[in-house]
Amino acid sequence: MSAPGRQDQADLIVIGAGSAGLSVASGAAQMGARVILIEEGEMGGDCLNHGCVPSKALIAAAAQAQGMREAGRFGLTPVEPEVDFAAVMAHVAGVIAEIAPHDSQERFEGFGIRVIRGQARFTGPRQIEVNGEVLSARRIVLATGSRPMVPPVPGLDGVDYLTNESIFALTERPRHLLVLGGGPIGLELAQSFRRLGSEVTVLEASTILAHEDRDAVEVVRNALTREGVTLREGAKVEEAGCEAGALWLRIGEERIEGSHLLVATGRSAGVEGLNLSAAGIEGDAKGIKVDKRLRTTDPKVYAIGDVVADAPSFTHVAGYHAGIVVRQAVLSLPAKADHTLMPRVTYTAPELAHVGLTEAEAREAHDKIDVIQQPLAENDRARTERDTEGWIKLVLHRGKPVGVTITGQHAGDLLAPWVQAMTAGTRLSTLSGVVLPYPTLSELGKRAAGAYFSPKLFGNPWVERIVRLIQRVIP
Repeated sequence: MSAPGRQDQADLIVIGAGSAGLSVASGAAQMGARVILIEEGEMGGDCLNHGCVPSKALIAAAAQAQGMREAGRFGLTPVEPEVDFAAVMAHVAGVIAEIAPHDSQERFEGFGIRVIRGQARFTGPRQIEVNGEVLSARRIVLATGSRPMVPPVPGLDGVDYLTNESIFALTERPRHLLVLGGGPIGLELAQSFRRLGSEVTVLEASTILAHEDRDAVEVVRNALTREGVTLREGAKVEEAGCEAGALWLRIGEERIEGSHLLVATGRSAGVEGLNLSAAGIEGDAKGIKVDKRLRTTDPKVYAIGDVVADAPSFTHVAGYHAGIVVRQAVLSLPAKADHTLMPRVTYTAPELAHVGLTEAEAREAHDKIDVIQQPLAENDRARTERDTEGWIKLVLHRGKPVGVTITGQHAGDLLAPWVQAMTAGTRLSTLSGVVLPYPTLSELGKRAAGAYFSPKLFGNPWVERIVRLIQRVIP
């Protein structure tokens, strides 16, 4: 209920017009709720303007360039592509422009949403000030996303470095791109720029893709190295600087020089300027504290997407969170977030896709597991495309999949049925018995499921005795 004597201007105030905020605002408004949407920056947020969309557009262009180099495997004359870097970046900008109308202010105003462009800040519980106007609502949703986290490296603040928010504005190809950070963002962009002709060095303090399956990481590591990306793992950068137009990073006594520097060392929650303390909401650069229903320490205020502490930072998580909040705030239905089976994909070539527990995590969690690994090299469609690097790995506990890792071409797409199967509790026997078209990459998963049952059926002396008995009995 509203405070006595206060007239709320809206049922819902949504702060942040990225993937999470837009999904909540549109869903709520189309169900009849009065919605105010506040955005200080660009409509569409990080995913549209600086993240998923531009990076995948760049990856696609880089893949075409690499395909020209590798054409010899099909009996075609391989050629070194002539890269018009400005045109490539125009392609990236064009993809953003094509998608932008879907996230535009005009479209959301068409839903009956009041869109305000400005910095929102709390002035009290469920009370927001923006552009000098004080607003109130029955419920508020914080969907302010995340920002690039810049590590405290001495001298880095004096260097003209790039982040994912600025790298897509480049119009000249970097001669030598230094990438600080070996996570998904760093590796995806490192490989893309290398394929487009830049020299690339990745510096990672621990190991690349440290939270992923170690065997799968090795496949990605080998591919990057083979293509000419220099990987420096276990490399703690102690200082940064710039001399005579050349950037450098120092590791011990060694200086590594480059023309450009991309900082990709993680994300911090977008809480600056919100004045959370005025509303009694707990949160900092690590994220806003929420319960399983995504409620903050003020139960009338929700936080969703990247701004949530300890939640996976993916666009699909933002959309998932949005649905949970709409069910509660608009329809008054119970809903809780569960990140247990949240899939993730690193879009290098080969891709690395995963859901559930890794093999190492499963060995810690369960007394006994089975691991089934099926190589792409035994898939006929992969053979026809001369792209057989990678495999699927099933991690099973008592015959049920608790984790699936796929590395190889289209790994993210191949993961989809496993996410669905694990969510629905589908039996492995059902997956092994499904009929799939031939030849397709999807057969890889079916063969992996079937491989679990093969030792129980083939070469089993008890099965052989039963079969011989049946054959003697049958007329």
